[in-house]
Amino acid sequence: MSLKDREEGFERKFAHDEELKFKAMARRNKLLGLWAAEKLGKSGDDAEAYAREVVASDFEEAGDHDVFRKIRKDFDAAGVEQSDHQIRRTMEELLATAVRQIEAS
Repeated sequence: MSLKDREEGFERKFAHDEELKFKAMARRNKLLGLWAAEKLGKSGDDAEAYAREVVASDFEEAGDHDVFRKIRKDFDAAGVEQSDHQIRRTMEELLATAVRQIEAS
């Protein structure tokens, strides 16, 4: 195997890993949005629409801060009692769930 072949193999693996990471984060954000929607008293189409807002909020900046801020702000506005730690723990748990779901599909 030539150095060029190895390099192309690494590039393909990196691209694949990045795609999986993107899919996992998008799925996590949808699950998080549905979780938060339930806490906010939303259901059905309203819950789905809210989940889409959470997914879209992730494109504001790199990392999880934008998603966390949206949930925190919406919970505060609605008087939902959830600590920052509880929100972040749910984000971690749902990321693990999202990865399992993607690997299973």
